Amino acid sequence: MRARGHRARDGHASLTRPRLGAGGLTYHGVMATLTERQTLELYEKTGALHSDIYLQSALVLQYPEHAARLGDALAAPFGDAGAQSVLAPAIGGILVAHEVARALGVRALFTERENGVMRLRRGFTLTPGERCLVVEDVITTGGSTREVVECVRASGGAVVGVGSLIDRSGGAAAFDVKRAALATVSATTWPPESCPLCKSGSQAIKPGSRV
Repeated sequence: MRARGHRARDGHASLTRPRLGAGGLTYHGVMATLTERQTLELYEKTGALHSDIYLQSALVLQYPEHAARLGDALAAPFGDAGAQSVLAPAIGGILVAHEVARALGVRALFTERENGVMRLRRGFTLTPGERCLVVEDVITTGGSTREVVECVRASGGAVVGVGSLIDRSGGAAAFDVKRAALATVSATTWPPESCPLCKSGSQAIKPGSRV
């Protein structure tokens, strides 16, 4: 179930500022790109938990020039990984995979859930040992990303790295391969029954949907 959320209204969330983001973009450069033309919105997010921030990446990726810039930046840390394809979970990661693949000069694929399991569909296949980079728009717990990693390995591919535009886990989501993010976000979470924003009268919204 995809998160519902409250529109962000006060300073619960904190954004960490790495010295230099992936691909040479500074934190400020990444966030300036994300916020230009109000293409990023903050929501309070909930899956099993309520949280004080939601990053709606679709609002920046709707602009091809922004998508291309972010894709170039995310591709840069993996330039020497020898990736032969870039994969992402549908729907949110599709454009990210496409732009990163364009920057690396390889093909872009996406996975979809079938009977609750992440799979390659639509005729997509991997060759044995194919070197794959897995990307996402926003990593929260890392669950969907791990499903794609497992799908790649089950399909005979080799995962060479994991990348995301935003790491919303505050660095807590761990993987057994190289990882990179353009910016890291730390956000407070609460069980729905103890969410202070709900108690203050803020109403949860559902900004996206899960495939």
